[in-house]
Amino acid sequence: MTKSDVSVDSELWSKDLELRIRAALKEIRYGTVSLVIQDGKVIQIDKSEKIRIK
Repeated sequence: MTKSDVSVDSELWSKDLELRIRAALKEIRYGTVSLVIQDGKVIQIDKSEKIRIK
């Protein structure tokens, strides 16, 4: 994989999008964070949290 393979077009990946993804990851302890992509762009962030009862 070359550096150009991992670079992302600024239209497809904004600082706001990165902050939203980071916030979703920071807020969740157990569960999943999923990105919904349409036409090569992230259009939705889904967060599903699991609550573990011992």
